[in-house]
Amino acid sequence: MISARAEATFEPVGRSVAPARAFVRDTLQGWGFAEIADDAVVLTSELVTNAVVHAGTAVDVRCLRADTGVRVEVADHYPERELPLDEAGHPPAGPDREGGRGLMLCAALASRWGVEYTGTRKQVWFQLDASEPIAGTRSAGPALPVDALPLAMESRVRVAVVQIDRGGAVSFWNEDATELFGYEPEKVIGKPLGDLAAWPHTPGTGTGLAEALQLSRWEGSYGIRGADGRVTPVYANHLRLRDSAGDPSTICLLVRDQERAVLQTPARAGSEASGGRADGGRDRSADPFEVFIGSPAPDDLDGLLQRTVERARDILDGDAAFLLLATDDETELEVRASTGLPGARQRFARVPVETGAGRYGSARMPSVHEDLDAAPGAVPLLTGTGMHSVVTVPLKVEGRLTGSLGVAAEVAGRYTNEEALRLQFAADRIALAVESARLGELERLRRGSLSFLVEASDLLAGTLDRDQTLALMAQMTVPTLASWCAVYTIAEGAEPDLSYVLHEDEDRIDGLRALLTRVTPPDPVPAPGARQWTAPSDAAHNSALRTSLRSLNLKGMSEDAYLSDAAAPSLATASAVGGETVVLPLVARNRVIGQLVLGKPTDEHFRQEILELAEDLSRRAALALDNARLYSERTAISQSLQRSLLPPGLPKIGGVEVEVIYRAAGEGNEVGGDFYDLFPIRDGAYGFAIGDVCGTGPEAAAVTGLARHALRLLAREGFGGPAVLERLNSAILDEGARSRFLTLLYGELWPQADGSAVLKIVCAGHPLPLRLRPDGSVEPAAEPQPLLGVMDDLELYEERITLDPGDVLLCVTDGVTERREGSRMLGDDGLADVLHSCTGLTAGAVASRVLRAVERFAAEPASDDMAILAMRVPHQREG
Repeated sequence: MISARAEATFEPVGRSVAPARAFVRDTLQGWGFAEIADDAVVLTSELVTNAVVHAGTAVDVRCLRADTGVRVEVADHYPERELPLDEAGHPPAGPDREGGRGLMLCAALASRWGVEYTGTRKQVWFQLDASEPIAGTRSAGPALPVDALPLAMESRVRVAVVQIDRGGAVSFWNEDATELFGYEPEKVIGKPLGDLAAWPHTPGTGTGLAEALQLSRWEGSYGIRGADGRVTPVYANHLRLRDSAGDPSTICLLVRDQERAVLQTPARAGSEASGGRADGGRDRSADPFEVFIGSPAPDDLDGLLQRTVERARDILDGDAAFLLLATDDETELEVRASTGLPGARQRFARVPVETGAGRYGSARMPSVHEDLDAAPGAVPLLTGTGMHSVVTVPLKVEGRLTGSLGVAAEVAGRYTNEEALRLQFAADRIALAVESARLGELERLRRGSLSFLVEASDLLAGTLDRDQTLALMAQMTVPTLASWCAVYTIAEGAEPDLSYVLHEDEDRIDGLRALLTRVTPPDPVPAPGARQWTAPSDAAHNSALRTSLRSLNLKGMSEDAYLSDAAAPSLATASAVGGETVVLPLVARNRVIGQLVLGKPTDEHFRQEILELAEDLSRRAALALDNARLYSERTAISQSLQRSLLPPGLPKIGGVEVEVIYRAAGEGNEVGGDFYDLFPIRDGAYGFAIGDVCGTGPEAAAVTGLARHALRLLAREGFGGPAVLERLNSAILDEGARSRFLTLLYGELWPQADGSAVLKIVCAGHPLPLRLRPDGSVEPAAEPQPLLGVMDDLELYEERITLDPGDVLLCVTDGVTERREGSRMLGDDGLADVLHSCTGLTAGAVASRVLRAVERFAAEPASDDMAILAMRVPHQREG
């Protein structure tokens, strides 16, 4: 049954794909279906792209909300039933072919899908089923012996109570929150929770902080940055409620992650937890391994792994436990869950599967180490943790190594083969559930990564500005992929240059930049993939150490005192960059043009899937950055050429005001075809010209340069106006196929002693100059004659006019008179009306008013170059 609907129509152009994706994502998230939004966005993107490319009509997108999920319909208005064919006339085949890929994705991702035809439209639809919304339920667990109960770190368990208002800011902060995180209430109230939370959000694998605060109930793990800069792992239980006035807020209960049993909702045990018998009469609730296995949710990999290590530790009465998952090639193990170990040993750290030659050096076999001091390095994860005895067992599915589970104790000789057998029995029972949940997580990550890369590619393709490209690269990685990032650019033959720095905490950007400036940049290596870089962490640690020693020795401070003084910024920076740092090369067109550096704060590591996603992003970003570089170089060359085709300055002419305004159309990447010039010919005589070459670009620029320099040369050789233009016409025709026709207004000016000015003008195919008299009358100042670059034999003549005091002569190119708005055009009459309103204005004011009138004539930017030349003879009293 349909309970809600939303629909929108998009134009049949490529840029409609991005807003269509945004429409579907916003709609589904607004309905509370964030968990299937990524799949819906990917399918919508493909189907809208197909409709735009193949149908070429407007595209209708409709979202329908049902009890079981969401149905999305994408329709075009081209109903013919046909298949795209390849060059040989056969339907395309294979997942890498463009045709039909949208329907293949529907078949792979959707619960149901189909194609419907009518007489006026073709519609492709798909349906995605959603899980039940998050909600709180009552549950109870069985009675357990005392030694099987979870452990608390202290006799007094502290539960932080934090209330978040509807805007995401902290509105209440209790005493336990201050004890756990070090902030007094007045320091955090009013701040967004996002400023404090280290949210472990990975594209496609979890809910974001803002989304979690909007849910009716949420439960899980994240981190809180304390006043000392360190991240405290916490387990949280969020409940959204409303006050008597109807204003919503969220209550967050937080405990240390090791004490999550205080808040964690018990696993659903079904009939067994209620005393039922599901196996023919055996009482499974009495089986201690049932407590260990529980009933994990198949899609909650992190929750399943964390429950596994906690229960394994409790069953074997250990001080710590850990679970590692194997990589696909079974050469490394990645830490995914731990309890009782320092933070640095927790998530995503990697250790090799084979650490020694014997059976106890391989994670493929169960092993018991009675005393790790006798075998240093046997279990790399436990080095320096104070653990002495450990038992580890493999997790295997169909004979393939999928992980390793271990329990450790601080005393030696705690474990024997009997405990190893018990732990192996439990590992065998949990291995299949872990592998199933891991594969589900990888699939969600793959889908989320695909959606992330699609949107990233759209953003990067939307700009050709180098600085904006650098900013986009950083903003797409922080905080989605890393806590901080830096972008180094490498000019050809130069050293890496630190071009952009970003940290998820804006207050730490300057400190991070200062730190990286003191560190030698990483060596540019073209080899693909991420590589470790320890320099920032080492430099931050050394800086913090020097600061602390200087504070203690020179000021005589105690350790507690100096932490609040000058050492604090250095320690904060050390904490911010103290985790794993990786470098990815930016390679474009077989050249390393930069490096992308990603970092984590103290005690955190990157997971391999995130590094692979970052590598994909770096390839796209490198190409976008190189395109921006090429575009910038082309623009600089074009602008330099444009400047060379215009006079460097205008001479001062006694007794005549002169003003020129020039506007080249385009985005700075094309040389304009319009030009102007004003230059002295000899004492008391000046030449002026304004012209328009057909077209734009290099060919037009060549004719422009030829015309401007030929005019000056011929005029200074003593040729009159007609002779100058006739010789210029011959020079243009000599260019052959490269020639372009040219409209040109050329004249010579002689200021007179009586305050007037004499002009001789030749108007060769150019818009006629207009003369404005002091009484407001406007009239053409010349007759039209043939344009240049078309005929061999031209018979041109010059016309003599006198500008009296107060007269204005206005010369423009056709970019002014041909300014359009729909079917309307400014035209010669419109220009004359504008000039009529300029009576009494100076030459500069006349040129400015004409430009303003042209710009206001139409809402769209001008599509043609414009040149405006205004000359005015002032009254004697003005001089």
